This record gives sequence, structure tokens and C-alpha cells, in this order.
Amino acid sequence: MAAVLRTALVGERPAVPARFLYDELGSRLFDAITLLPEYYPTRTEAALLQEHLPAIAAAAPVVGATLIDLGAGNCEKAARLFPVVRPEQYVAVDISVEFLRVALRRLQFEHPQIDMLGVGTDFSRRLELPAAVRAQRRLFFYPGSSIGNFTPDEATGFLRRLRAHTEPDSVLWIGVDLQKPREVLERAYDDELGVTAAFNRNLLRHVNRLAGTNFVPADWRHIALYAADRGRVEMHLEATHELQVTWPGGERRFAAGDRIHTENSYKYTRDSFAAVLQAAGFTTAGVWTDAKGWFAFFAAVPAGS
Repeated sequence: MAAVLRTALVGERPAVPARFLYDELGSRLFDAITLLPEYYPTRTEAALLQEHLPAIAAAAPVVGATLIDLGAGNCEKAARLFPVVRPEQYVAVDISVEFLRVALRRLQFEHPQIDMLGVGTDFSRRLELPAAVRAQRRLFFYPGSSIGNFTPDEATGFLRRLRAHTEPDSVLWIGVDLQKPREVLERAYDDELGVTAAFNRNLLRHVNRLAGTNFVPADWRHIALYAADRGRVEMHLEATHELQVTWPGGERRFAAGDRIHTENSYKYTRDSFAAVLQAAGFTTAGVWTDAKGWFAFFAAVPAGS
């Protein structure tokens, strides 16, 4: 990871992959973001699932499935599915290992009847599931519109790799953020309290630990903007003054106003995301949206099943 980060920093347009936002502190800060009034995706998706979960579960059989929670975080979203899905096994997958370990230990105490397994991995690059994960009837759960962190082509590639882990009776449940007015989107990623700014700057602390860099988070300003031509929200860190960042065997100078690109969040229409699923080898079994049309939740099955 150190090599990946150092290479990213010396490029013409420096960019750090969004997965590095999620160390233990970053995961806790993101939990706080989901409680902010400006950040609509989490509460909108939760309301969708609360209202439509029986219909979503009826779109394709899931009762007794192996529930594989991608980007599990604190595991709370998946836990709300337990009464309907009644999983025989719950597999929590996340890059933030220590945060996941604590969350899974708590959840196992609350649900001792469910076989639980934690998998610490960067599944955005390569999804490998250990042999202990049961193969029969898998329900892949990918909530929160995290699929938007991929470009549409990357999202198709990721879902194709996921498709390789599905049996004919497997199901994919996935949350997708939809296009909406610029002011709504930019407020969601640049809140009044500055929690998202702290989340973004914490990435620099994580990079320091992994790559041996000497970033000072206070030297950087959080930027969030909606690039309408690309259909995405972008997050950046902008140098507030001229500075130099060093690491073992390398360095880079930044002028005031230079930026490091830290995250994309693509926004879809229902039809455009259904096309992504189709290109990846899935058939849409159902799609549900909120009254404002801000968020969509898809149920999909492997094509031909």
C-alpha cells in the first residue's frame, strides 16, 4: 500500500484512492457523517428498506441465505435485515479491520444463533472469500451508494467480479444514489459542522502511517464540488500555502491551491444503473425509490437464473 500511495502522490494530478479514507478513526467519522441533517443517503435508504423490505425480499428468495455485507462498517444496516432474511451465516467484509472486529463482536453477542465471520480486505480491488463462507444461496448486500465511488466502467468491472461469486440462486441488493440538484449534493459532502472535512483530512494521517509521509492535515482545506458534466461529486484536499511533503526516498512540492483528489461519488438514474447491472451479468428483479426520487435500491439476480 505504501508503494500505491507514493505513486499516486507523484502523478501529474495527485489522487489517493477513496478506500484510504477508512482507517478506524475514518470509519468512526463516517458514522458521524451519516447522522448529519445534510447527509441524506443513509436515512433515505434506511426509510426505503423499512418501508419496502418485505417486497424486496419477495423479489427473489433470500430467507436462510448467506448474507455477505460489503463495506460492513458498524454492521448496523445488515442487522436490520436479520428478521426478514434470517441468515444462516453473516459475513461482514470491510477494509477497516479493527473497527469491523469490534462491531462484529458486539453483533455476535446480540445474535448468538447466527454463524458470523469477518473478512478484512480491500474488496474494491479483489474480492476473495475464504472457504468458510457458505456457497449456497448468497445474498450480497452493498448499501449506502458506495458503488458510486467507482467510475461507471469500474463499477461494471467490480460487479462482474462479484458475479463470479454468485450461484444461480444468489441475489444482489445494492443502494444507488440518484441525480439531484447541485446544492443538495454539495451540502451533503460539505456539512456546516465540518465533520466531512475532518473525515477527508484524516486521510492524510492514514497516508502518513502507511507511506511514511509527513502531511500536516491543518495545511489542507476540504473541497467538495459537483461536476455536472461527469455526473459526480468530487472531494479534494487543497493546499492552503506552499509546502513540501516528504517520504522515504521521495518528496513533492505543492503550491498554494494545488489539490489532491480523494473521492468520487457518481450519481445515476434508474435506467443508467440498470444498464450497469445488465453489462455486469445481472438482471434487475426490482427497484424501489423514495418519494423525492433521490435514492434507489435495486434487487438483482444473475442473468439467466
